Amino acid sequence: MNDYTRVLEATERHVQALKAGGVRFLTVESETLRQLQTAPSTKSGQSDKSDSSDMSDKSAPSSPDNTETAMAALRARASVCVKCPHLAGSRKNVVFGVGDIHAALMFVGEAPGADEDRQGEPFVGAAGQLLTRIIKTMGFSREDVYIANILKCRPDTPGQRAGNRKPTAGEMKTCLPYLLEQIDLIRPKVIVALGATAVEGLLGKTEPIGKLRGRFQVFRDIPLMPTFHPSYLLRNQALAEKRKVWEDMLQVLEKLNLPVTAKQRGYFLKA
Repeated sequence: MNDYTRVLEATERHVQALKAGGVRFLTVESETLRQLQTAPSTKSGQSDKSDSSDMSDKSAPSSPDNTETAMAALRARASVCVKCPHLAGSRKNVVFGVGDIHAALMFVGEAPGADEDRQGEPFVGAAGQLLTRIIKTMGFSREDVYIANILKCRPDTPGQRAGNRKPTAGEMKTCLPYLLEQIDLIRPKVIVALGATAVEGLLGKTEPIGKLRGRFQVFRDIPLMPTFHPSYLLRNQALAEKRKVWEDMLQVLEKLNLPVTAKQRGYFLKA
């Protein structure tokens, strides 16, 4: 059985489970449906059956076509998820993730806010605009990296006219498998965890982010850099705090074996 067949069968099982739970209608993007309907081509003479040669390939990286198909199937499953009924009932959009699914660098936040819920894309509000500037200063664009959250739905805020709340431990545990599949498909060389909640969701650590930031951790054999969430920098405009985040990003660039210019090293240093 090849990767495409495994993904397709997993999707079918998920849809059947939704049907058994009372779901009658699904919204699937036309591009996602097209990718699910089109099996990747195989090399001439290559068997689709599980044999000794198939077993030897299971640890090999997926081809670009397989990765795109698998990510599309994962997005389709996440888009109809109702595992947290209170979140599914209040959301406007599932905020899956955005960027290059073959990226070397991945950013993980905690959960969508109101702007993200409305647009269906992570980090598009004020904090997202700051994150985009950080990414550009590192020498990337949003299209070069991958950005996702621990939660795919905005935490509901019943009775509140504005504001956000931290995801609960139960919500993070329920939604985390989607992110883990994203990470396994993307296989980034470095992950940046934005804020204490992202670190808690990924590593299970509840220490203050001020103590964790600046020191690489390891998650699924991938170097992970904890740092402050961009929203923290919006609340605290001190040059020293901006410099702390930037020092973390300089370490990320070095971990990626990318050159760092003198100009980049000098950002947010006092004259």
